[in-house]
Amino acid sequence: MTELQRNQIINRWRAGASLRQIARELQLARSTVRRVILGVENQRAGDKPVSARRPRCLDAYTTIVLELLGRYPDLTAVRLFEELKPHGFTGSYSTVRLWLREQRPRQGPRPVIRFETGPGMQAQMDYSTHDIDFTEEGRRRVHVFSYLLAYSRRQYLRFVEAQDFDTTLREHVRAFTHLGGVATTCLYDNFKVVVQGYEDNVPLYNARFLAFATHYGYRPQACRPYRPQTKGKVERPFFYVEQNLLNGRTFRTLAHLNEVTAHWLANVADLRVHGQTKKTPRELHEQEQPHLIALPAQHYEIDPVCYRVVGVEGDILYRHNRYSVPWQHIGRTLPVRITDTHIIIYDSHVVECARHELFPRQVTGQCRTCKTHRPPTEDPRQRLAQLQQRFGELGEVGTRFLEILLRSERYGKDQAQRLLVLLAGYRRVDVLAALERALRYRACTYAAVERILAAQAKPKSTLENLADEQRPHLQALLGETPVPPRPLTDYQTLFEENPTNATPIPPPKPDTNEPADNADTSNDTGADTRNDADTDTRNDADTDTRNDADTDTRNDAGSA
Repeated sequence: MTELQRNQIINRWRAGASLRQIARELQLARSTVRRVILGVENQRAGDKPVSARRPRCLDAYTTIVLELLGRYPDLTAVRLFEELKPHGFTGSYSTVRLWLREQRPRQGPRPVIRFETGPGMQAQMDYSTHDIDFTEEGRRRVHVFSYLLAYSRRQYLRFVEAQDFDTTLREHVRAFTHLGGVATTCLYDNFKVVVQGYEDNVPLYNARFLAFATHYGYRPQACRPYRPQTKGKVERPFFYVEQNLLNGRTFRTLAHLNEVTAHWLANVADLRVHGQTKKTPRELHEQEQPHLIALPAQHYEIDPVCYRVVGVEGDILYRHNRYSVPWQHIGRTLPVRITDTHIIIYDSHVVECARHELFPRQVTGQCRTCKTHRPPTEDPRQRLAQLQQRFGELGEVGTRFLEILLRSERYGKDQAQRLLVLLAGYRRVDVLAALERALRYRACTYAAVERILAAQAKPKSTLENLADEQRPHLQALLGETPVPPRPLTDYQTLFEENPTNATPIPPPKPDTNEPADNADTSNDTGADTRNDADTDTRNDADTDTRNDADTDTRNDAGSA
């Protein structure tokens, strides 16, 4: 029913037309015409319109329903339907649910109380995900990291590729540097970087993240789940970022997007007059700056370090991409440090041996190669000398195997490089045993050694490989006997009445001719003799007592 039809009905009725005539002219039902006229008349008279409601099958049970709701205010429609069935209710569950919804309407959202914090007291951090069409990189999903000071509303923004642990910590450090300090408390969502779980409604924080927060002297605080109003100061600006930063702009790459974001923060976001504070974030930040926690002289070490085995082609694998390493390290397990832009590879002496620009996360199957990392094809003598050096480290077996391999195989040098990789996958003892077996049967090839190891040896883990490589360095530092043994007399002072007044006895010098306990042999012997005698006496007494008791028990039982 439109207002035009209502107006036509009232005009015809005022002109003296009957209900039947009005209904025929406007092609409406007479009941509809009657209802419109009554409604207008009641409205003009000031009476509330009374709508005629059809009786329900639940009306006869109103007293029972109200009594149950009075006793159990939180009674559900399912339980109410179950309670009405024994009283003869034949209606459906939908009838009960609709009636209960009318009698007990759903409560609206509670009002959110806005609160403000003092300068330097609180910060808020969060992520927001966006799908952006870059002109050079195509459509990519990126995440904007936001760290905002609650008092001044000044924030730090940067678009990143992932929300992992290393990225979050790295962006925190950049935010601290950008804002010139750290707030006392920072509010977070319950994502795994910060909170690992809950126990008795108490958040269990990530130990590594707590170490990071301790280094900068602030306290992380997790918000209640499913309550974004707790940190609304950082949630609301995401809409401002979409409408003012991303809207109406085109970006070539992710790096170009971050350049535009930095310019937008400095010239737009920090200089606008905030609607709540009525001042610019930069102006309030100048007041908040003295209250922030000062940055430490040394930033927290964020770059992760992992270990990778150098393959037969002289490269390592990281995120499905390959990075070249000097070929002399083939088969070795090397430490690798990952920054936000580069991958740095170190040799066994923790000296940088390779550095490459890191591929983006969405790129896979690519390889970065440095020509200086490849073996010199124009100088085979140098390559041979380096192979002889590596096999010479294995002893006489390795030297003889390399000689036969180079003499009998056409591509012996390539097979020798592949054999060095086996040292990273198997124990040194197993590899030497495989080389000896291959020498015994004159099967000096890479395939033969690989088959022997697969049949007789077990691959070792990365930790075992690192232990084997570092053992020679530790032996050179510690020696065979790093701590000489002490005689037992040195510990007698611990049992005296005043051990603090006793003169400390310096540790003895190691003597290779006689044992260190030789000076007090008589005392030890006497003590051992007395102890043995006492022990034997007690054991004999206990044994005799048990034997006599057992004998008497058996005799008494036999007599009975």
